[in-house]
Amino acid sequence: MAGVGSKPDVSNKQRQFDALVRGLSGDLYRYAYWLCNEDALAHDLVQETFLRAWRSLDSLRDTASAKAWLITILRREHARLYERKRPQFDDVDDLDIADERDAHTPESIGEDGLIRAAMHRLDAKYREPLLMQVLGGFSCDEIAQELNITPAAVMTQVFRARQKLKSMLAGDVKEAQLS
Repeated sequence: MAGVGSKPDVSNKQRQFDALVRGLSGDLYRYAYWLCNEDALAHDLVQETFLRAWRSLDSLRDTASAKAWLITILRREHARLYERKRPQFDDVDDLDIADERDAHTPESIGEDGLIRAAMHRLDAKYREPLLMQVLGGFSCDEIAQELNITPAAVMTQVFRARQKLKSMLAGDVKEAQLS
């Protein structure tokens, strides 16, 4: 009689497990994919989670907390991947370090970055007097004296620099809106 009594328990356990798989496999896959960003690995993690859940199904006391229980198993399975994994180190001498001008610094991001990039694209003839006026706070006469040009030429170059800068920035804004 003991064999007859245990058979319904196994089928009950099987039904409970099948219900968990049907009801929660999509949620577990989405969570696993979010953790690892790899389709095959996410499927493997879900499969391993359900394998461990099957082995420990008797410890699940409240079916309402099954999702949290399975997510915990999945998270631990994901962590186990990194416990076993040995990091690979590269020799520093073999690395190709990007030029500092290519690095994305806080100064190069945002409106300030757009303005700086546009300023760098200006011809030196226009950029220098504009920078001297805006950043240096020099007067028109001081700029003229420093650059060995007339004050009228300074005013013309600063005016043209501002016009070119406005044009470039308007183009950058249009390009940013298109992308």
